[in-house]
Amino acid sequence: MDKADILTEGTMTAAENQGPLSVYRLLPSMREFQLLHFDNSPVELMRWQLGGSVGEPPTDFNAEWGGEPRWPRSEFPNGDPCCPVVSGRIADVLRDELATAGRLVPVNIDGSAGDEYRLHVVERVVDCFDEGRSSTPDQIGRIKTSVFRPEALPVELAAFRFPQFPTAVCWNGWMVERLGRLLGDQLESRLIWSEDPSLAPHPAPWGF
Repeated sequence: MDKADILTEGTMTAAENQGPLSVYRLLPSMREFQLLHFDNSPVELMRWQLGGSVGEPPTDFNAEWGGEPRWPRSEFPNGDPCCPVVSGRIADVLRDELATAGRLVPVNIDGSAGDEYRLHVVERVVDCFDEGRSSTPDQIGRIKTSVFRPEALPVELAAFRFPQFPTAVCWNGWMVERLGRLLGDQLESRLIWSEDPSLAPHPAPWGF
């Protein structure tokens, strides 16, 4: 994708999404890419999320690269549901879209001061979950089968969280398509829910 394509990609809006409403979890692919491994710094973020996202979220995050040094570094290098991370390039291209959901915070990467990566602190929590049609959470809060109310889904947001599982970032389908075009085989998307009954959700969207 050349620069003109990237700029065009970054100026599209959610209103241009013509597909069925869909919600995804995003992870780095299992291909040969270096990924970021965090210390305990995301724990404070999870506490903030579990506490109702009141006050200011933490802004100090520390990580280091893992994987074979000869592998390229992923531009979506972390699979923790609470704290998605993107490269500086992706952050620059999609800054306005990502800002609909929350803020971008720099990640301190041990031994790699020149690497620019941003953790996306998703601040928007939306009550759009259909508890009556969804499965109950497991022992650590994960929900295997999730159903969302289409009329309440915040389709204008790139991503969101919901009160019943506040440590899990969910992505709207239009943004997943956008990221997929930019990241290619660096990204894995797991369908959580769609209003299209012909689309089968992933059997374990929040698993490893």
